[in-house]
Amino acid sequence: METASTSLTFSDATESDVDVLVALIESAYRGDASRAGWTTEADILEGQRTDPEGVLDVIKSPDSRFLKVERDGTVVACCQLEHRGDHAYFGMFAVSPALQGGGLGKVIIAEAERTARETWGVTEMHMTVISVREDLIAWYERRGYRRTGRTTPFPYGDERFGVPQRDDLCFELLVKPLA
Repeated sequence: METASTSLTFSDATESDVDVLVALIESAYRGDASRAGWTTEADILEGQRTDPEGVLDVIKSPDSRFLKVERDGTVVACCQLEHRGDHAYFGMFAVSPALQGGGLGKVIIAEAERTARETWGVTEMHMTVISVREDLIAWYERRGYRRTGRTTPFPYGDERFGVPQRDDLCFELLVKPLA
């Protein structure tokens, strides 16, 4: 697949990719390194975003695909796709902070949607986004996702998902029909 100037390779991640994927996800969302990109959650959450066990669970699940995106042999992005009946769930989306803002995310989400349609025949893509992430939600809305107003609580007290820096966090479901 070609982007504006570089060739991307999409493949299913394997167990040998776990450490690289965890490092990528952490770099895109947590700590000072994440501030180089716009997807950082560093101001609302500290601690980890994921761990090797969480990534490995997705890789090994028969109902999931963990897409690894490489450019020139380097992993630059990733995302999780999970088959859930008539829809797929999109998660663990990360783009290297140094490459954010250049259109890479648009290409990857479009490929993820195509992959979910072709692999499972699903008619919708679902995702959850921390409700206070207005900039990120707006980005997904520009890609055709709509806010549902349906929320689930943030798992306060479970540090596998991070250490919240505020007490008003929840996840909002976003949905996009897949043509």
